[in-house]
Amino acid sequence: MRFAFLALVALASASTLTPSVLPLIVRNPYLSTWLGRAREAPWEDWPLFWTGSHLGFSVMASVPSEGKVYPLLGRPHDSLPRNSRFYSVAFPEYLGATFDASTTNLTYLVPGPSDSEPVRVTLSFLSPITPSSTLRQSIPAAYLTVFAEGCFDVSVYTDLNGEWVSGNRGNEIKWELHEPAGKRSASSPAIKTWKVSRKNAQLLTEFADHAEWGTLHFSAPADANHQGGTSAVLRQQFAGEGYLKNEIDRYYRRIMEDEPVFAFSKSFKLSGGKPSTRCFKKTDSVAFTYALIQDPVVQFASARGLTLMKPLWTSYFSSPDDLIRYHYDDFETASSLARNYSDSVARDAFESGSQDYQDIVALSARQVLGATQFSGTPDDPILFLKEISSNGNFQTVDVIFPAFPFFLYTNPQWLAYLLEPLLEHQLSGQYPNNYSMHDLGSHFPNATGHSDGRDEYMPVEECGNMLIMGLALANALKYDTEPAFMAAAPGEHARPISATENWLESVDKYGIDLRREIGAATGPKAAEKWLSRSYTLWEQWTGYLVRESLIPHNQLCTDDFAGWLSNQTNLALKGIIGIKAMSEIAMIVGKEDDAKHYRDISKSYIEKWEEYGISRDKTHAKLAYTWYGSWTTIYNLYAESLLCFHISEPAALALHQETGQLGQKPIGGKGDKEGPFIPDRVYQMQSDWYSAVLQKYGLPLDSRHLYTKSDWEFFAAAVTSKKTRSEILGSIAKWVNETATDRPFTDLYETEGNGGYPGIYFMARPVVGGHFAFLALERACGGKAVEALKFLDKKAPTKVNIEEALRADMPSWEPPGEEL
Repeated sequence: MRFAFLALVALASASTLTPSVLPLIVRNPYLSTWLGRAREAPWEDWPLFWTGSHLGFSVMASVPSEGKVYPLLGRPHDSLPRNSRFYSVAFPEYLGATFDASTTNLTYLVPGPSDSEPVRVTLSFLSPITPSSTLRQSIPAAYLTVFAEGCFDVSVYTDLNGEWVSGNRGNEIKWELHEPAGKRSASSPAIKTWKVSRKNAQLLTEFADHAEWGTLHFSAPADANHQGGTSAVLRQQFAGEGYLKNEIDRYYRRIMEDEPVFAFSKSFKLSGGKPSTRCFKKTDSVAFTYALIQDPVVQFASARGLTLMKPLWTSYFSSPDDLIRYHYDDFETASSLARNYSDSVARDAFESGSQDYQDIVALSARQVLGATQFSGTPDDPILFLKEISSNGNFQTVDVIFPAFPFFLYTNPQWLAYLLEPLLEHQLSGQYPNNYSMHDLGSHFPNATGHSDGRDEYMPVEECGNMLIMGLALANALKYDTEPAFMAAAPGEHARPISATENWLESVDKYGIDLRREIGAATGPKAAEKWLSRSYTLWEQWTGYLVRESLIPHNQLCTDDFAGWLSNQTNLALKGIIGIKAMSEIAMIVGKEDDAKHYRDISKSYIEKWEEYGISRDKTHAKLAYTWYGSWTTIYNLYAESLLCFHISEPAALALHQETGQLGQKPIGGKGDKEGPFIPDRVYQMQSDWYSAVLQKYGLPLDSRHLYTKSDWEFFAAAVTSKKTRSEILGSIAKWVNETATDRPFTDLYETEGNGGYPGIYFMARPVVGGHFAFLALERACGGKAVEALKFLDKKAPTKVNIEEALRADMPSWEPPGEEL
């Protein structure tokens, strides 16, 4: 384990931004632990659940020879009397936090004898992102490795409480110490596990967004000491002796009634047992794992009716014990696969943007997947998603949409798994409206649908989103744009999984994904097969857009917090791009007449859109067609480039030849001699405008407010000049370093003042997958999507006088003339 751990420490050492909150253990909506006040020492406050409520979770270090105990995480020292004659409480030197896409490291120097160098202690939290192994990604578990390096003996202690299994502190919990009976290899250490759950679980229910069903498995090596009981008793025992007593308080009670905690301690014999005047540094480590086992994970109104959905991992492991055992032993492999992904993200993001961009996407990755739960079977996986913090909806289409650049970049198949339950439910006839549904259920984990059709009303928004994502996924299949890190090998330490023999068409014996195919099809045939199955829905939704998108009536868009509005310019653009997407969908499935029909409509609509939605002086897009003197960020322009609509006719033809589609027409049907779908001038105009209206902490959403959405900032910046992109990225990085927000990475914040919340508290939402917009665009269309935007860098940005431009758009305004 030591090699893998050192590699994780080295990998996560390059981060330079200082966010206010950092992910620690983040795997799904219910196993979600964060470090709050992350610019301060980690012992200043308790770790957080994603809602901002505290979780009982602490780590301490002890130097028994000195009679000193050092808090490292949480506030366990609140339980330790300051005047004890057996020990004293001191604080280590905190060296700070570093992070990458899967790992957060907290590093300290713990003092010892006066003639010794401090021991370096690192807490390394690994929530591995493994795009090459959907099995591993589906395991609801994470690692904490404590690493110590120095010359004197130290001990470490960690505990957690019942807040991990209920949001109601008044609920009773039960616990036991358990030795998992799962299979292990001869070289695997024996382990022991605290199992903690509610005494009376409530299946598929929440309290304050915490799950009220499931069992937490907290594991450590068998040679670690353990103790369960009142928090103050255990912490004082460790502070005084440097170890726990292997005792268990079996009086089950409420979460905060003589607060029961469940703890392990481990001693590191770094001195070698012999006093010496010279320091010969030794290293040691111990690994703990945290797993929240729930079965079922959700209920889903599938084509066969309301179904209790089992977690995906149950296809591979016969029991939770088997899973816990396997996960503990799999650290080397999981960390290696996660490192492969983190390396790729770091390299690609740095080349795409800067060191700041590298850190922003690394900070975002775990948050995206922290809103998801894997279900289904290896041959037919499903990925469920919770709309975290904004309202808890299940599988919200306009939350998946801003997140989908992450999935296109990381593993396009995971996007298919997200869309599948929405398609299945609506194909089964359970949704009555002729436009796309907003979500699968009012609150996660219950996807009971909306048979009354009264889900949140965003018809143009959701139809456009589904068509854009559908074509984006088809393009990923068609152009075979699998990320390079998908081919990551399991490594020499990987253990085979016996149950994989039942799924050999999906995974190899180590649980690594095999190439996903649609039936027997690959490439263009796979895209055709996937689209054909839901063609009636694509056509139905496009019909709605043909009727309603050019001049949208009063309705919400995805930014529903901004309110209802008629004639929204950006919303209309999404609908029109959706119609254009349908022309390509029809072409892929061989319906050329449909393709021409929708292509002609989209072409006529985009010409009218430019007439209606652009200001009189052609300097910017208006918020709404009839809202003169307004402006908006038209982040939906990103979809036009992502879907390959902006590349030239020769490039489109070459792209089709590269994918073996010689018998098909290039993108755009018969070829459009007039140029790209949306003219270059619209891109250039908006790029210049964004540079002019940029604020201290970013690009405001529109002229109504100074708040912004970070996901849409990255969508917008991705299709601007390098200069404008750099300016926007720099302002967002400044916000990350300075914001007063105190919850997991918000996507909605003020661009001025202290960069705080605008009276609406969004946090930990998966929409930060939109931060991957640069990376997804660079992989789109065989790399040609980005090439098509190089014109933006051929001339210096035009300087815009904002006040004059807005006044020029007002009906009564006339340009000043010369004095007579």
